[in-house]
Amino acid sequence: MTDVLLVEDDPLLREATQLSLERYGYQVRTASDGLAGLAQFRDLAPDVAILDVMLPHLDGVSLVRRIREVSRLPLLMVSARTDPVDVVLGLEAGADDYITKPYDIPVLLARIRAALRRTTDFTQHTPQGEETLLRFGDVTLNTASMEVHRAGRLLELTPTERRLVLEFAAQPGVVLSRITLLERVWDYAWGGDTRVVDVHVQRLRAKIGRDRVVTVRGFGYKLAP
Repeated sequence: MTDVLLVEDDPLLREATQLSLERYGYQVRTASDGLAGLAQFRDLAPDVAILDVMLPHLDGVSLVRRIREVSRLPLLMVSARTDPVDVVLGLEAGADDYITKPYDIPVLLARIRAALRRTTDFTQHTPQGEETLLRFGDVTLNTASMEVHRAGRLLELTPTERRLVLEFAAQPGVVLSRITLLERVWDYAWGGDTRVVDVHVQRLRAKIGRDRVVTVRGFGYKLAP
């Protein structure tokens, strides 16, 4: 059973979301503020966390940062605020996705499943037992272990960042549009907020080298061959 940590200060929304997820077979633990959510994370080691942005005691962005210090757990942020600054702050802190309120439960379920798949299906790209090393500059991607090294040093990437590397490395020099990346990395079957892509590309650049992923204005991004 998949363990979900839900941190939401609105009691009605928290209970409704918990009941809905439990009906679909998830085990849901809840917290009503950021500090309680951090304690639940440390005690329960959930498989995925859903965090509201506006939380008492410790806000959602700060909670994401605290979790990211020790874990690559899939993190989904939810908020009624759609200001670009709020979205970017949450993603830059390390969230994998951002969902605006009010949200439909089927949409939330789809985002949870997509986030979980990014942590579990890396090996589908390479036959079992076969190892392929993709190299670009001083960066190496092992498609079997999904480990990424730069100049011999193992990089600490989130599952989403590793999926981004895989998509770029599989097609060096090919321009991938933001919509294409949303479909392949975030598994969106519908139009999504492309700011998610932009922020994650910026985070990835900071780790593998800013010259490795090139912006093609008006089209998307490509890996420098």
